[in-house]
Amino acid sequence: MNTLMKKRFLVLNGPNLNMLGSREPGIYGSLTLADIERACRGKAATLGVEIDFFQSNHEGELVERIQAALNVVDWIIINPAAYTHTSVAIRDALLAVNIPVIEVHLSNIHRREPFRHHSYVSDIAEGVIAGLGADGYLFALEAGAGRLAACAAHENP
Repeated sequence: MNTLMKKRFLVLNGPNLNMLGSREPGIYGSLTLADIERACRGKAATLGVEIDFFQSNHEGELVERIQAALNVVDWIIINPAAYTHTSVAIRDALLAVNIPVIEVHLSNIHRREPFRHHSYVSDIAEGVIAGLGADGYLFALEAGAGRLAACAAHENP
């Protein structure tokens, strides 16, 4: 990445997150995905980074979007949703592009059904934020931007 260019984040959202706001608000909250995107865009502007926001209910589309991020994106924030627990394909795509990733979940997956406790992404992620609702996305942006700034400062003392 060119250090003079604005840093770019990709925020990926998996299946059923397009239903936020009406889908089980007791678990996922009342904000819509559009609300979360607006908040992320506002936070990105204050951090001086660009973001692309993408949601799909289809595993292959998420894999293709991850692959398209190669040499374009500096950091990935992903809420794989149900694919967290099932998708080796998403894991392999993340490994293939070798872009730092933060995994985000609106709910605390470790306080839910046992099948939700395993993630195919967590062990390859720089960090995992779970159970803090939509704020988790904002915290992930702050953490990623902070890491990028620290790397840039180290490279250009």
